[in-house]
Amino acid sequence: MPLPDRGLDFGDGLFETLLLRDGAPLFLEYHLARLGGGLRRLGFPDCIARVQQYLEQACTDIASRGWRGCALRLTVTRGGGPRGYTPPEPASPRILVTATHLERDCGTAAAPASLTVSSVRWPTQPLLAGLKHLNRLEQVLASAETRHCGADESVMLDQEGRVISAVAGNIFIASGGQLRTPPLTHCGIAGTRRQLVLERWAPAIGLAVEEAELDLADLVAAEEVFITNSLFALRPVACVDETRWANHRICRTLFHCFLEEIG
Repeated sequence: MPLPDRGLDFGDGLFETLLLRDGAPLFLEYHLARLGGGLRRLGFPDCIARVQQYLEQACTDIASRGWRGCALRLTVTRGGGPRGYTPPEPASPRILVTATHLERDCGTAAAPASLTVSSVRWPTQPLLAGLKHLNRLEQVLASAETRHCGADESVMLDQEGRVISAVAGNIFIASGGQLRTPPLTHCGIAGTRRQLVLERWAPAIGLAVEEAELDLADLVAAEEVFITNSLFALRPVACVDETRWANHRICRTLFHCFLEEIG
């Protein structure tokens, strides 16, 4: 990558993590919509057409390698510019694509995860809430702490102690025949699989779903908990510290909705 670059210097950019199956990106329209919204919010020039060209080239290359599953990271930075925080005008966005071969078949459900509660909390910044921007140091620290604790994932809270997400995914709880997931108005990432649960998969099975503020008491009192992200779609939660769940019925049912869509 040519230097200087504002993505490296200031985290001035966005990224998407896409799951490819046989060289084809899954739910691409959701990723492009989130990326496009983030680019507009950060004041980037429109470069979605270039992004799609890069993606098509990358997907063709990956398909030629015969990779069944692939995690593709698409990064868009504001590009270079003069020294200082002020964005250059006009900006010349740079697009980077990296790919990682996945051994696990995305059509196989992930094993139930063990979670702990992270001591690292989300910062409050409504202007960046929901965006998958390049500043991810909170998740870096939380992920290191998770590994040290021997857990698979961690629950991340906001500055007020409300549940926001997992380190690398969104959280849903089931209680009383209804799904709830935290709103992301002041922090957190609006995941594509979270959006699919809200808009398509939960309605498809007749399950009520809403965004609602949650605290740890709500979490441990839930009948079922699961997390979502782009690489495993939905993953049931087996425990959060000492609280355990054996019931994963809703997560499994929603995972079948995912399987039906990817064929």
